[in-house]
Amino acid sequence: MSIRAVLFDFGGVFTDSPFEAFGKYADSIGATRDQIDAIVFGGYGVDGDHPWHRVERGEITLEAARDGILALGEEQGLVVDIWQVFMTMSANQGGLRHGLVEHVRVLRAAGLKTGIVTNNVVEFREHWRAMLPVAELFDVIVDSSEVGERKPNPAIFRRAVALLGLQPDEVLFLDDYPGNVTAAQELGMRAVLVDGDGAKTISDLQAALTS
Repeated sequence: MSIRAVLFDFGGVFTDSPFEAFGKYADSIGATRDQIDAIVFGGYGVDGDHPWHRVERGEITLEAARDGILALGEEQGLVVDIWQVFMTMSANQGGLRHGLVEHVRVLRAAGLKTGIVTNNVVEFREHWRAMLPVAELFDVIVDSSEVGERKPNPAIFRRAVALLGLQPDEVLFLDDYPGNVTAAQELGMRAVLVDGDGAKTISDLQAALTS
């Protein structure tokens, strides 16, 4: 069946990957990247009870998540403050990938539906939505903090596909995290792992649409 819609992650797709800053932050506090990944995100490829998983599902505030993550860091003798993590991420991001934003317009002009499926938090909602004209560019927006489900839980993909009024094999999904790509594929969706800049992402997207 041909692709009739394209779903995008936001951070790491329309922007540089936030995960790239982890190595620099880890070095600054004498930790390893794997330690920081585990303390801050609790294993991003699973959906459990870690404070970050809960805040992305909208169950707790960002401040409560910060407190929980500080406590997890203290168990390993580390002070891991997500405010500092976010500052490092912000300093290492190159801004919005405008070429990809414009390519969404091309996809829509070609008759494809478009949408965003993002793991996000309530406190960031206004900021990321203000970065691009979401109402103009996307038919559906599925924000984990609004729906109480987060990637890689298959439920959030099922929700997005249902909102599009399509079947999984009619939808292409782009994400920069391998576990999310795998989860989408297991549901029957086509998926692309974003692992480069905006130009490469457009090239990989077009290759997937024509293959």
